[in-house]
Amino acid sequence: MQDIARAGVELTNHVADFVVSTKADDLPEAVVALGKKSILDGIGLALSGSVAQSGALVRRHLDELGLAAGAATVIGGGRKVAPRFAAFANGVGIHADDYDDTQLAVAADRVYGLLTHPTAPALPAALAVGELTGASGRDVMLAYHLGVEVECKIAEAIDPRHYQTGFHATATCGTFAAAAASAALMGFDRETTARALSIAGSQSAGLRENFGTMTKPFHAGRASESGVAAAQFAGYGWTATDRILEAPRGFFRAAGGGYDLAAIHGRLGAPWTFADPGISIKPHPSGSLTHPGMTEMLRLIRENGIEVADVERVRVGTNSNMPNALIHHRPHDELQAKFSMEFCMAILLLEGRAGLAEFTDPTTQRPDVKAMIERIDFVVDEEAERAGYHKMTTIIDISLRNGRTVHGRADFGKGSPADPMSYEEVADKFRDCAGHARLGRAAADEVVARVRDLETLPSIAPLMALVIRAG
Repeated sequence: MQDIARAGVELTNHVADFVVSTKADDLPEAVVALGKKSILDGIGLALSGSVAQSGALVRRHLDELGLAAGAATVIGGGRKVAPRFAAFANGVGIHADDYDDTQLAVAADRVYGLLTHPTAPALPAALAVGELTGASGRDVMLAYHLGVEVECKIAEAIDPRHYQTGFHATATCGTFAAAAASAALMGFDRETTARALSIAGSQSAGLRENFGTMTKPFHAGRASESGVAAAQFAGYGWTATDRILEAPRGFFRAAGGGYDLAAIHGRLGAPWTFADPGISIKPHPSGSLTHPGMTEMLRLIRENGIEVADVERVRVGTNSNMPNALIHHRPHDELQAKFSMEFCMAILLLEGRAGLAEFTDPTTQRPDVKAMIERIDFVVDEEAERAGYHKMTTIIDISLRNGRTVHGRADFGKGSPADPMSYEEVADKFRDCAGHARLGRAAADEVVARVRDLETLPSIAPLMALVIRAG
């Protein structure tokens, strides 16, 4: 790790320069295509999140604030509010089902091989400020990519202690994402952008102990809101340091104890995180750490014709860091189930699928689900430990009643860069999420088409008009 006090690099200004100087033409075509998948995914998740319990509570909060009509759409919420509050509502919605995309890491010391959920804080800010400023689809797309890139590189650079000791990187690093996206759309110069990042840094917060509760998606919403507010205050002339990242009392030292300068300096957009190491899109609404095992379990079930009655016991082995997040071994509700390896394996064995319809409170209380969970052993495995924490290696052994054992291993799951979802596969997921929120099929298909051609839209207003109301 770098000695921050002696690094001598104006890192905050370096990040601000990147935000100010990068143009839409600087985005490689492949990165644009990858980003469109995550944008479509994010809008769909905001729709499905709007009908979650947390969605109703967010709308109650907005009502109690007594907000007058604003410029920015609450997706699925049937209203427009001030941009910061739309960013909050849509950030909560995107992360509500823990179904949103995740960043993959490069370094072997990166815990779990993932660091942050990039779209949940970045996209709501880009959409909200884009509506406020009347931005084109091209401008919103660029702002979104800038936000994601800043978020992911900050997460990649900070000492892994940040995550290991309890900070939720989506909440902390995501605040910078929203500030960067907002600053870009507001047309700030370097000095104002640096102040926006610094104001965002003082709002950066979120603790992993709240995983498995509504407060986890609250983190994403608040990060997005805080970034928008930071940019707005910077635009007013609010003062702040221009060294929030690198200073001895700044973000990297206070929140992580240090950082790797080489992971961020000169690395913004070189390469873009979407290109390398990539962003994963989830096929299941559960914590990413469950996905390699879920992908492998589905493969084993299908290729071996396994029926639930055939199963005696299941051993699921991972590295020693994964149980630190998958903490709910006997989940009592759908939010705990998302962080339960045992539930995820059990529901696949019982139902052969694990989508929004399976992650419900009543499902966790089913006797057959509880009984199957008792047959699943979630343990630390030496082989998975040796594979490193930058992977989510999961090793499965299914002991069948006929004495046979079926074995499998996966380092990454479906939707990862190693096994990506196509735009059409993401579109199918979007339609499922939209249908869950009771958005009509014609409107859903129109959203799929508009996002595919996002850079050609003179305004995002028609796109947002399609998703303002569910049902």
